[in-house]
Amino acid sequence: MIKRNKKIGILGGTFDPCHIGHLKISQEAKKKFNLEKIIWAITKKNPFKKKSSLSIESRLKISKKFTRKYKFIQVNYFEKHTRSNKTFYLVNYLKKRFINKELYLIIGADNLIKFHKWKRWKDISKKCIILVFDRYPYKSKALKSLAFKHINKEKLKFINFKKVNISSSQLKKI
Repeated sequence: MIKRNKKIGILGGTFDPCHIGHLKISQEAKKKFNLEKIIWAITKKNPFKKKSSLSIESRLKISKKFTRKYKFIQVNYFEKHTRSNKTFYLVNYLKKRFINKELYLIIGADNLIKFHKWKRWKDISKKCIILVFDRYPYKSKALKSLAFKHINKEKLKFINFKKVNISSSQLKKI
């Protein structure tokens, strides 16, 4: 009998635009934590960033095309269901949708620095395991962050990672 995997990864963001860095951390998370699939949860607007340069429809279309040969990645827009761009509501929605599945929230070290500013951040850490991918030059600040100090290390995993030095912000400047 084949044992079904019961782990789902969530990589949220604006994906403005999606890039190889998103793909590489998705592949690494899948491999390292034996994830069944990874959901790219595209948000209309990141609460900590300015307006996206591309429409949500364009970002969804580009991301789906970019990941089409990676069957373990599912690109989706959940804000029509959650009525919010806050991760707390996304995690709650997915917990109800994927009963008996363990959720893994995938973030970069830069996000861990500000994680304590996220709505109900302590509750997020109780509902899923947080995978923090090292991202230059944020490691030192991330490891000293309020969230890193307060989240149970069973629920937070810091992943040293062969970095892909690219970001959506850098791509927009090209």
